[in-house]
Amino acid sequence: MKRRITLAILGTVAAAVALTGVGTLVLIRANARSVAEADLRDDAAVTAELIRLSTQEVNRVLPAEDRRPAARLAALRRGLDVDGVGFLVIDANHDVVAAMSDPVPDGVPIDQLDLVALRQDRTVSGGRGNEVWAAASIQERPGFAVPVVVLTRSVDPLPGTSFRWFLLAAAATMAVGVLVAGRVARALARPVRDAEVAATRIAGGDLSARVPVGDGRPGDDELDALARAVNDMAAALERSRGLERQFLLSVSHDLRTPLTSIRGYAEAIADGAADDPAAAAGTILGESRRLERLVGDLLDLARLDARHFTLRPVVVDLARVAADSVDGFGPEAEGAGLRLTLEAPPDPVPVVVDVDRLQQVVANLVDNASRFARTEIQVTVTADPPSLAVADDGPGIAPDDLAHVFERLYVASAVPVRKESGSGLGLAIAKELVEAMGGTIDATSTVGRGARLVLRLPPAPAGGEVAQVGDGPGTSGSDRTSAAT
Repeated sequence: MKRRITLAILGTVAAAVALTGVGTLVLIRANARSVAEADLRDDAAVTAELIRLSTQEVNRVLPAEDRRPAARLAALRRGLDVDGVGFLVIDANHDVVAAMSDPVPDGVPIDQLDLVALRQDRTVSGGRGNEVWAAASIQERPGFAVPVVVLTRSVDPLPGTSFRWFLLAAAATMAVGVLVAGRVARALARPVRDAEVAATRIAGGDLSARVPVGDGRPGDDELDALARAVNDMAAALERSRGLERQFLLSVSHDLRTPLTSIRGYAEAIADGAADDPAAAAGTILGESRRLERLVGDLLDLARLDARHFTLRPVVVDLARVAADSVDGFGPEAEGAGLRLTLEAPPDPVPVVVDVDRLQQVVANLVDNASRFARTEIQVTVTADPPSLAVADDGPGIAPDDLAHVFERLYVASAVPVRKESGSGLGLAIAKELVEAMGGTIDATSTVGRGARLVLRLPPAPAGGEVAQVGDGPGTSGSDRTSAAT
């Protein structure tokens, strides 16, 4: 990764330098050509003006050896610093009829010369490739042939000084690019390498592995976010492993205790050592039901995980379902010394649910409350919006535990008042079922003053027929309150 990042940065720098250099050189060349063409126009105009001097004056000024046409052209080239000097004649019909003394220099397109402008005593110029040229009429003679002077000059395609500076700047830029690329590559590769090492350790079972992160300042980049995500994943896996261990210990305990009782009483009955076989059989029956309930919870949880369960939603009266559940828990609450009450509106509270699943949810909520309540459990049904709340007067839920009460493997710090605490899967199953039916469930609590669990269900459409659920006592008419003490 480090090598790829370094090469990518260097490639980008090299491409940027190349593009910038090419663009700069093109601009420099275009500017040099424009300047050279402008200078050559001035030189052509001055040369034409000088040549307008009478031949007598020219001969008087020039030495004898410079009076020959070829010598004059050479002197002009030296004095003007041009590559070529030539003359041509334009007749009255705007045609080139002759070249004077020297042919027109190479690179000057005679067929593209603006002969009309030249006969009007104007200077024209142009260029082709690395050559620029300029032409000016020596004198204006309407109706007669007009002589024209033509000058040419080469333009350096790569100005030496500019090109050398460009190469120096390119070398310095590449050197800086190498340093920056190396540093950036190390900075980017190190967090990724640390994350790879931590992920490898986590995959090997070391859930305590963590990735070093920044100090949390604003502006931390995505690599810090990646490190935190890996650390959060490791922490979640470590916590899940701890919860799994607690769950296995809890289930093992809950299985061993009733099995021990069943085995002991069964052996006593078989050996004829039981003083009261009927009481022993009752104990075996109770412990068997406890085992059956635990296994049922585990099976329900497995079905929920695999989504191997079906819902048969119908319109039912939430208050009626709550009353049936309260009546079913009446004997157990009475045996535990708890007062179980139900408050519901006199009119039906229609909701769209699976009746059996809703009864299971309510039973789980009441059972959970019965394990923590000191003296009272209160079930409240509300019509708008349709909801059911189960409250107890137990020790409450600690703030650190409140967000985890519906997690299937979470073990709260509070100890249930009743010893038979069960597997602790009831609330997790309730949450899964309620959400599957389109509802929500949450918990509120004040430490020392009990807890309140509220489930909200989708209301039935207007005019829906309410299905009948059971015919238990205390579920008809306006009497929606029952109690067991």
